[in-house]
Amino acid sequence: MVQKKRKVSMTTIISLSMVLGVAFGLITGKNYPLIEMLGQLFLRLIQMSIILLVTGQIIEAIGGIKPSETGKIGIKTVVIFTVSTFLAAIFGVFMASLFKPGIGVSIANIQAGAEVTAGKANTLTDTLLGFFPTNIMQAMSGGVIVQVIVFAIFFGLALSFINHDGKSVLYKTLVDFNKVIMRIIQMVMYFAPVGVFALVASSIGKFGVEVIIPLAKYLGVYALGTLIFLLAWVAVVSLYTRVSPVEIVKRVTRMSLVALATTSSAVTLPIEMEDAEYKLGVTKEVNKIALPLGVSLNSNGAAMHMAITIITIAQLYGVFYGFSDLVYIVALAAFASLANAVVPGAGLVSLSIVVPQMGLPLEAIALFAGVEWFVGMLRTILNVDADTFTSMLVAKSENKLNYDVYAKDYQYATSD
Repeated sequence: MVQKKRKVSMTTIISLSMVLGVAFGLITGKNYPLIEMLGQLFLRLIQMSIILLVTGQIIEAIGGIKPSETGKIGIKTVVIFTVSTFLAAIFGVFMASLFKPGIGVSIANIQAGAEVTAGKANTLTDTLLGFFPTNIMQAMSGGVIVQVIVFAIFFGLALSFINHDGKSVLYKTLVDFNKVIMRIIQMVMYFAPVGVFALVASSIGKFGVEVIIPLAKYLGVYALGTLIFLLAWVAVVSLYTRVSPVEIVKRVTRMSLVALATTSSAVTLPIEMEDAEYKLGVTKEVNKIALPLGVSLNSNGAAMHMAITIITIAQLYGVFYGFSDLVYIVALAAFASLANAVVPGAGLVSLSIVVPQMGLPLEAIALFAGVEWFVGMLRTILNVDADTFTSMLVAKSENKLNYDVYAKDYQYATSD
């Protein structure tokens, strides 16, 4: 029998290119202009579709919510998603501010040509008003991502009323448009192994081995933050549903392992929906609404990741933010997590959205490319588990949590 050849995943290739980039930079100890140019080209290719990607994905996710189908279940789900995502971003800022993973490394000679601007200190009122655009076209052309996201949310809400019967031509056109933009992103990501290699190699060659040192602490802070936040989730769900926390942890293990292995919420969704129903008792009425919505609308892991990374980069460059700036970072991370692309290398795409918004150099994300795989694992498990915990809370509030599943062995559907 001929054994089928196993296809190497893009994630594996990107991870290998990161390792090779680090090795190349350390061995040569030099920054080659051609290699640096390839890295910059990759960043530009990612950036060119960011505004359209963010706008389209959010409008599609919100515009596709049908009031007739979702009702109270949909509203409760979106509210919990929103609150938990903002809490994750706040916790990310807290963890990075407390443990300071970017402190302790001098990068005075790291980026001679990079311009770092902390921006002027704004009042809380100015910060809040800054979320809302006066001219959406100007916001788009200027790359003010928070204002673009706010507009997209309003546009999506308005479209959801027009698209209540699911037959809106505009919505269908938008879905096709988003497919084209996603295809562009996927085309760019084919270049990712070369681009990531170039970014890492040029960064290490130019900056030296000292820039790798803080990454271990950064990863440790993010891992600790993820663990604490997940435990808090389990505690809240256990108290509200009256289900043992040990049972909850045991019954989300399979989906959590799949999330860790695939680093993709979308890929994990079928397993997640099955486990939510047959292990955790979330009935189909809630399951089919909450979990698919979570892929687009709930990104606890992404929000925490972006918040911690922004603060870490700022610390590396000696930039410290005031309270109003921290509020802006929380909102930026929470809103931008809505547009977290479900493609390999989504972390790089997300960081390219938020990092420049805080006056930090885009090239800084290259410093974190070497741990993107590990970050992706943590980001995905928090995203997936938070989706499932949300569905349990909503199911309990609607008396649609089936407790019978906890009294018997796990049963899986063979057909539907």
